[in-house]
Amino acid sequence: MSIEAAERMWNIKAGFATLVAALAVAGSMVLVNAGAARAADPQAQQTLAPTGSLRVGLYPGTPTSILPDAQHPRGVGYDLGDEMARRLGVPFAPVVFAKNAEVLDAVKSGAVDVAFTNASAARAKDMDFGPPYLAIELGYLVRQGSPVSTLADVDIGGIRVGVTRGSSSDAALSRDLKAAEIVRPATVGDALAMLASGQLDAFATNKATLFEMAEKLPGSKVIDGRWGVERHAIAIPKGREQGLAFVRTFTEQAKSEGLIKAAIERAGLRGAIISEAN
Repeated sequence: MSIEAAERMWNIKAGFATLVAALAVAGSMVLVNAGAARAADPQAQQTLAPTGSLRVGLYPGTPTSILPDAQHPRGVGYDLGDEMARRLGVPFAPVVFAKNAEVLDAVKSGAVDVAFTNASAARAKDMDFGPPYLAIELGYLVRQGSPVSTLADVDIGGIRVGVTRGSSSDAALSRDLKAAEIVRPATVGDALAMLASGQLDAFATNKATLFEMAEKLPGSKVIDGRWGVERHAIAIPKGREQGLAFVRTFTEQAKSEGLIKAAIERAGLRGAIISEAN
């Protein structure tokens, strides 16, 4: 398969403006319904949504955040962000970035108010997290004909392992892999093209994303086993600690009321379980 073919199958940029426009319409619709939502504590509103809307950072291509469907946006982050805004009593304002690193930068700078992402220790230095709401195994996707078929085959000289630049997988595997070469594509779409062209032997991230990628690259597969687990939680910018009580309450309600289960099913997310950890 050529790079061009892979890019056509996983072209995040194509239709990206349409997706953003559709989300803007969806966000404006919340303005109509916001008055019907139960008003939250004004202090929580001011802390978590200082602009008057809840700006939710998202990136396409993974069911943990948002899948690029202009007519029917879905994804665990999208659905939970929508519901969080409703319960906070403010309009939902999804902000879609090309990649997760840009979402994280937006949280750190306060350009967005919340994100739904892996709550790693490194990220906790730059943002505050609520309790985890789901856990996902971390694994590898390999191309057809790859010399990698088991976890034991990964850390060998000459093996090229892809990780999205600046991701938590980048941080972990850059530390843990001693012999394999780490290659850092900018986006998941770039990684898919590099797998298709043979520039990568394996790509590492959470299995929810890997299964989505595998559907778009014939002959590829997610290998058995895991090299870690990531726990997703709601992230807010530093300096908004007064909003954490609302974040914790919302997270526990989302788990107990089945909201996370419903979001997982609607997004078709695989390889994840609802986290019971606090």
